[in-house]
Amino acid sequence: MASETAAAPVRHARQELTGVVTSAKMQKTIVVKVTRLVQHRLYTRVLRVTKKFYAHDEQGEARLGDTVRIVETRPMSKLKRWRLAEVVSRRTRVI
Repeated sequence: MASETAAAPVRHARQELTGVVTSAKMQKTIVVKVTRLVQHRLYTRVLRVTKKFYAHDEQGEARLGDTVRIVETRPMSKLKRWRLAEVVSRRTRVI
């Protein structure tokens, strides 16, 4: 007889997005603007579609204008369902 081993529940791969920080004024929260290219169904023109995501930033390391990578996570508040994975690049231009 084959002995059964208790396997851990399988998690799905967490979604990752890359975007630019548009606001870092809240405590432990950043707003990330993610832009993607989508082709129009009828006219086949390529459009830029932008969406805002609220992400958890525990250490407060992300600043306005930084390019960051965010990862899907459990709901942390009404709007926060993402967390900061890493700061890909710092803002170079002074606003």
